[in-house]
Amino acid sequence: MDTVFEHFFGWFEMPSVGLPAVFISAFISATLIPAGSEPILFGYITLNPHLFWAAIAVATVGNTLGGMLDWWLGVIARNSFKVMDEPRNTRLKRWLEGWGPKLLLLSWLPVLGDPLCLAAGWLKLPWQPCLIYMFIGKLLRFITITWLLTLVPESFWHQLGHWLHLI
Repeated sequence: MDTVFEHFFGWFEMPSVGLPAVFISAFISATLIPAGSEPILFGYITLNPHLFWAAIAVATVGNTLGGMLDWWLGVIARNSFKVMDEPRNTRLKRWLEGWGPKLLLLSWLPVLGDPLCLAAGWLKLPWQPCLIYMFIGKLLRFITITWLLTLVPESFWHQLGHWLHLI
């Protein structure tokens, strides 16, 4: 299994070990750039199982900071585009404001999570609660997904590596 991940990291030209790779992939995947950090995190944990919690922490911090970048871009966008002032759909705006920062527990969701962070910044929701809820949601996501991936048999990963011509 180690050779599968060594080839995988080589394919993306990323270091086979190193928490900076986990951090960078998690940060980028939390921005509006479509990328996923789970394969790199899972690969790193597979190669370094003794660093499970350190890798989860680094990925969570990187992903949360990427989400806060989206939040900040939302604030900048609102301040830059005065013409667009308020959203037309007042029901949607009331819903977002009603749930407030708690809605960012869902910031980990594919497709929906990044725009939620951007919308939170646009609505100028307070950054401290946004940061906390975003961190909690992303932490639970990384723990859950990584744990689920560890339940998949090693033979599956080996076969997948052959199928993708990684080994």
